Amino acid sequence: MTKSDFLYGLETEEAPRRTLVNLSGSESDSGAEVWLEAETAKAFLKMQAAAEQDGIALAICSGYRSFERQLAIWNAKASGKRPLLDKNSLPVGDVGALSDDELVALILLWSALPGASRHHWGTDMDLFDSGQISKHELKLVNAEYEPQGPCYKLNLWLDERALDFGFYRPFQPGLSGVSPERWHLSFLPKAKGFLEKFDSDRLRQILDHSDLALKQSLLRRLPELVETYVRRVAPYPESFT
Repeated sequence: MTKSDFLYGLETEEAPRRTLVNLSGSESDSGAEVWLEAETAKAFLKMQAAAEQDGIALAICSGYRSFERQLAIWNAKASGKRPLLDKNSLPVGDVGALSDDELVALILLWSALPGASRHHWGTDMDLFDSGQISKHELKLVNAEYEPQGPCYKLNLWLDERALDFGFYRPFQPGLSGVSPERWHLSFLPKAKGFLEKFDSDRLRQILDHSDLALKQSLLRRLPELVETYVRRVAPYPESFT
């Protein structure tokens, strides 16, 4: 099963089309659908098979994410309906005293601005080892991918093998605007082109006409935020430069 979509869901003639493929069978402990860009899906299945040979049950927690879904996540965090975490992945208690700009910065530590998430491309995914932890139990914090964590073996395996299948980590310590995420993998052969074609002006138009919390703070600083949280990613491996 496939479906056609536009880059970011922003319907412009310049936005490259791509096909999304349903990989629901690759997601553990959930009946929810998982979609990936077609070439990304093929590469992931090869990587998943290789991981299985090494005793790792590679599973997708989150793949393609629509603009509407990212908007719902953003608004829930801005309104306090979802918890906010600090740079150490610890819950932030009282956020009522924060300015709009401070609240935006706090949300952007771990959540992308709607329209600016790499998950919109279908090339990026959050991964875990379903043989060690269920999706229901997973919190997607770095401690789960560090020594003593259930996904530590997976973390080491991805360090060694992910690039063999075209995947790399865009969010790394000191190298990206987004906080380091050991679980986030990007299929570089496709994602590289999507990033090069990112349209900041079109994003502004979409956000301006959306029901976005903290809209004025975001639009006022949009060029800076795009540069930091979209364009600033870890350097590409030499084979992709």
